[in-house]
Amino acid sequence: MAVAKAKTKRRMADWGPVLVAVILFILLSPGLLFQVHGADKFIQFGNFETSATSIFLHSLIFFALFCLFTLVLHLHIYV
Repeated sequence: MAVAKAKTKRRMADWGPVLVAVILFILLSPGLLFQVHGADKFIQFGNFETSATSIFLHSLIFFALFCLFTLVLHLHIYV
């Protein structure tokens, strides 16, 4: 009687897109580091304020950079 042990394959998770999304979300939060289309100037740094226009522009920048890192550059981090 031979007991066959089932071999389990462990798949490695790709953490590249998750890490890129978290870093870009933190860095591109409007008003944290900079704000595109601020109240007084086109670019303001560290004012901790936001507007609908700056949210829209930062989300477009986020989407463009996220697509660049994940789709074009094929950034993958396996753990």
